[in-house]
This record gives sequence, structure tokens and C-alpha cells, in this order.
Amino acid sequence: MRTKSGAKSSEYILAIDVGTQSIRAILIDPRGNLHDIVKTPIEPYFSEQPGWAEQHPDYYWKTLCLTCKKILASTKIPKNTIRGVTMTTQRDTMVNVDRNGKPLRPAIVWLDQRRAGKGRWPNPLMKAALRAINLLEAVEYTITESESNWIRENQPEIWDKTHKFLFLSGFLSHRLVGEYVDSTGCTVGFIPFDYKTQTWAKKSDMKWKMFPMDPSILPALVKPSETLGYITKKASSETGIPAGLPLIAAAADKACEVLGSGCMSPEIACISYGTTATVETTNTKYIEIVPFIPPYPSAVPGAYNTEVMIYRGFWLVSWFRREFGMREELIARKKKISPEQIFDKLIAEIPPGSMGLMLQPYWSPGVKIPGPEAKGAVIGFGDVHTRAHIYRSILEGLAYALKEGAMRTEKRNGVKIERVRVSGGGSQSAVAMQITADIFDMPAERPHTYETSALGAAIDAAVGLGIHPDFPAAVKAMTRIGKVFEPVPQNRDIYRELFERVYLKLYDRLKPLYEDIRDITGYPPQR
Repeated sequence: MRTKSGAKSSEYILAIDVGTQSIRAILIDPRGNLHDIVKTPIEPYFSEQPGWAEQHPDYYWKTLCLTCKKILASTKIPKNTIRGVTMTTQRDTMVNVDRNGKPLRPAIVWLDQRRAGKGRWPNPLMKAALRAINLLEAVEYTITESESNWIRENQPEIWDKTHKFLFLSGFLSHRLVGEYVDSTGCTVGFIPFDYKTQTWAKKSDMKWKMFPMDPSILPALVKPSETLGYITKKASSETGIPAGLPLIAAAADKACEVLGSGCMSPEIACISYGTTATVETTNTKYIEIVPFIPPYPSAVPGAYNTEVMIYRGFWLVSWFRREFGMREELIARKKKISPEQIFDKLIAEIPPGSMGLMLQPYWSPGVKIPGPEAKGAVIGFGDVHTRAHIYRSILEGLAYALKEGAMRTEKRNGVKIERVRVSGGGSQSAVAMQITADIFDMPAERPHTYETSALGAAIDAAVGLGIHPDFPAAVKAMTRIGKVFEPVPQNRDIYRELFERVYLKLYDRLKPLYEDIRDITGYPPQR
């Protein structure tokens, strides 16, 4: 039997999603239906020193193997109907391996806060030029954020032994197909990559001075929907995946979320309420929303995702629950329901605007917007406020920040955003969805599945395997809207006033005080 698009309904794709909190294996059909899913929680990282975030690469691999074996052992879907495998992973988690593919040290996870030195480049003349165009701090920030720079400075013996320097996606792809190859869609980090051409940078590119390394240390690149290789016999014995199945290139988790939400043009914004909260659009043009900060590779070959990021995003919700919500966590466990359901009930009766409590969600500083001095802020406290008001103000603050990012995106794109799709863990909160609709003043659409990252990867595979002829056809067949939250007029009006008259003024008013705090306390540290 074939679907209207010509795809056989009995074909399946095994999508692997290696996230920050878990590793998932999902069997997805050509209509975007999820048939089986196995989710294995993981420890996001361990810290040997304050601010460090590391994890053993083999831990990811062993958990991936366990997860794939579980789904393939438990599913009723015949293995011979699985056409191919695809994978999406967390971004900017870096692995050093030796000539045998063995990790030389723990992976540095994207949440890591260590900093490299500024190095010897740029020289004084170049510094003056960069300072003149207000880019010096951005360049120095990028240099100090680089994992390779830190390893080269602090563990030179490790760097000298490094045969390949890989993203987590490249490391796991090597384990699956035996080749050092990765997707351009996964290449998001502090490396010599040309985001405009989506290739390794030319020799003349200054990124080679910012991130010094031999080009041979980097893997080969293919585009999303192209074949990375074929599952080896060794990988098959460890994962249960049939040997010889093609591994189709997808993209990093955020890019796959955008595609899996059906956002193929700049008129549709994808809001991700994940550990990092983002607002993204898909463009065929290279557009920097913030100067010097490139758009990232899309899960669609040759396209770009403009992105405005709130680094600690929905981590703030986890932070709140950990620090102030243990009672609700215990109730949720006892009732065997999600903590979000308890917290949604807790704040459902609190009026829009949290009775004047306003939160600016800059728990982690940025590079330009917000600047490196930025801090979080909560203003408007009164004796009427409770923990519930703080919780609601977090959701509102994130939506305000993302709306500001969407406005900046519209200005740079020259295209008005007409619809918003919301994915990520936070999309499961009905209150968060309604707040988003009210603050953005447009319907907030929830995709038909929460697993949009895995679905986006499956769309890449469906096109690469010829199950669907192209991306428009695949997106039409495999994505659809679930529940839609319409803005409530009276709520919208309150949020509009608070956003325009208060939130948009907060950062500029507080910036001098943030800088004073930084000077006095040394936090965040000067780079």
C-alpha cells in the first residue's frame, strides 16, 4: 500500500535523538506517525571543577546502543521494513579521538563554562580595527569559548595526540559507519567553519587564526539528506540495527526541531522551549540577525536558520522547580503525572502580568545582545507575590525575550512573522502555550508530536531515501498542527503594555548597574 505521496505505508525510519537529558530511538513512518519510542534518561554531565560540564563519549555510545537494542527487540515492526537510520544530537559537544577512534578525554558538553585565554591573535593593529567597528569583544568572546583553544592551552599532550576533533554527531556517526564524516547541519560550534558556504573555511579565513588547528583533524562533511555511510557489522552487533542500512545525514537538534515543526520559510517562526530557548526561522538567504553572529545551517540543504537564543531558556523552569518546587515535584511523583501539570494548575488563576512581577531571563550572559555583563533580573515584588507568581513570571519573561528576538528577526529579514510553532519540553505546558499566544498576539501552534527533533531528522532521511521526492512534499506529508492556542484579547492588551512600556526598557536601564556589579564582584568574569 502506498500513501498519496507515493511512499509505502509499510516503510519506516529509525530516528535517533541524542539530547541533553536523554537518548531516544523512534520508529517513524512516511506520514510522520511515531510507532515506537524508547527513551533512556542520561546524566547531562559531571563536573570535576566548578563550571565544567563533561561526559564520557563512550557513555553516549553505550546508551545509544542500549536504546536501539531495546526498541528493535520490543517493536512488532519487521526489521526488513526499516529503510534507513538517521540521527540528531545536541550541539557543540566536542570529542577528541586518537588514530584508533578512542576518546582521549571526556567530551566537553555545550553547557561547559570554562574559558580559554585570548591568545596572541588578533595583533594590536587588528584589535584596533575590530574595536573601531565594535567587534573586538565578540571576537575575543568567540576565541575564549572555543573548546579546542582550551584543550590546546591546558592539555597540550591531549591535543598533540588528537587524530580527529569531532562534534558528538561525528563521533557517533564514526561508531555507526566506521567513517569520520558528519553533516553540515550538525556543524554549530567554535571551529573553522564557513557558515555562509556551509563548508570548512578557506585557508585565508581568519577563523583558522581564531581556532588554530590542522585541517586534517576535522571530518569530511555531507549535506543533510545525503548518506553518511552504512551500518557496519560491528555497530550492528552492538546496537541491533541491521548491518548495511544507510545512515542518512540530518542536522543538530534545534535545526531538526525547526524542520520537524514544518517551518520552511521566514513567515513561520519556530519557538523552542528547551533547555535553551530559541526563536528561529528558515531562510534561503544568509542573514545575520546580530552582526558577526551567523545563522546556523538548516536541516534543509543550503538553507539557514536565523536564531535568537536565550541560553538558559527552559532551564529556568527546572531551576525553579529544583530550588522552590520540591513539594510539587513530590506530589507529581505520587500522582504519577508530570510536574508541569501541577505547576500549570498552580499558576492558572494568576492574572496575566503576574500582578506586576517582571522577569528578564538573562541568567547566562551573551556576547552582544545581551552583552557579556548581563544578569537576570526580577522587578516589581510586593507582599501579594508567591512562588506561583515567580513561576509564571519566568514563563512570561521567556516569551517577552523571544518576542523581542522575533522583532529583531523580522527587521533583519524584512519579512513579517505570521505564525508561531512551539516545540520543546515547554510546549507541553498549556499555560506556557497560552502565554506565548497572548504575548506574540498570534495563534501559537503546537505540532502534532512533541518529538519534533526526531521527526525533523526523519524528514531528512525520507528525502534522502527517496521516500518523498523533495522537502516540501516530505514536510506536507509528515508534519501537521495539533492544538492551536488563540490569543485572548484582554490578556494580549495587558502584555502589550507591559512589553512596550516596561520589558523593552529593562536591559538598557539595568545595563550600567550590571556593569558595576561585574566590576565590583568579578562576575561574570572579564574575558
